Amino acid sequence: MANARFEERPERPTETDGTAHLFKAVGKQLKVLRERAGLSQRELGQVMHCGEDLISAMERGVRTPQPDFLVRVDDVLGANGVLAAAADEVRDALSRARTRHPDWFRNYAREEAEAVALHDYSNQAIPGLLQTEEYARALFTRRRPLLDEATVEKRVADRLARQQIFERWPPPTFSYVLEEAVLQRPIGGRAAHIGQLRRLLQVGQMRNVELQVLPTATEEHPNLDGPFILLTPKGRKEVAYTEVQGHARLITDPDEVRLFSERYGIMRAQALTPRESLMFIKKMLGEL
Repeated sequence: MANARFEERPERPTETDGTAHLFKAVGKQLKVLRERAGLSQRELGQVMHCGEDLISAMERGVRTPQPDFLVRVDDVLGANGVLAAAADEVRDALSRARTRHPDWFRNYAREEAEAVALHDYSNQAIPGLLQTEEYARALFTRRRPLLDEATVEKRVADRLARQQIFERWPPPTFSYVLEEAVLQRPIGGRAAHIGQLRRLLQVGQMRNVELQVLPTATEEHPNLDGPFILLTPKGRKEVAYTEVQGHARLITDPDEVRLFSERYGIMRAQALTPRESLMFIKKMLGEL
């Protein structure tokens, strides 16, 4: 398969089926039943062992409740089978759902959804899979050229939907190398910044995730050419993905992919260890 280059970026993502309506309806049911049970989003999240942000996103139709979640939360909320009954329809909708991302992004999004391993180096912004809703909205709201509000909300929804990869079993292997400057930039303001750092701590403690910070004071750097992702699709060889100034590349040539892999390995060696990195983020939170 030859390298794929995508030069055009339509401003509005496409959604080619009606699954979003089903997910929004289930989210509304979840909210009504939660409120009837007298639970806040935070309290339900604690019972279900997930974050308050996830509960909020599911209720608004931004994130799709997984079928097993619906079965378990039905019992917690005393829904008498109302939510559990939707599990089969949601499962079917998820299997039929077509990608909802911009056309230029579809090849990568398809590979990402099936990946068994993903390694990400970021030097400008928090990686999309790790972003909170507030952080993502701030990015899309301020990008140029400006996007209309409907497109901003659609882009945010699509970005958060990709994060369902963390709920897969068996889980893929993730590693992240983030430049210190990325953590220091308060995208969206102080509250959004704090929420984003907390999200990094949450994800960084997952057993299948290693998150490392590359200090700005590092005197040597093997990669000043920009961010990239190394991806291993199921049953296939590792590929690389780059996106710079509106131009995306999905790289499959083994020799070129190897160069990205070498750079990534060096940066991981130069970065703080995962444990040190989490302590670094906690220290940042204590200073905000």
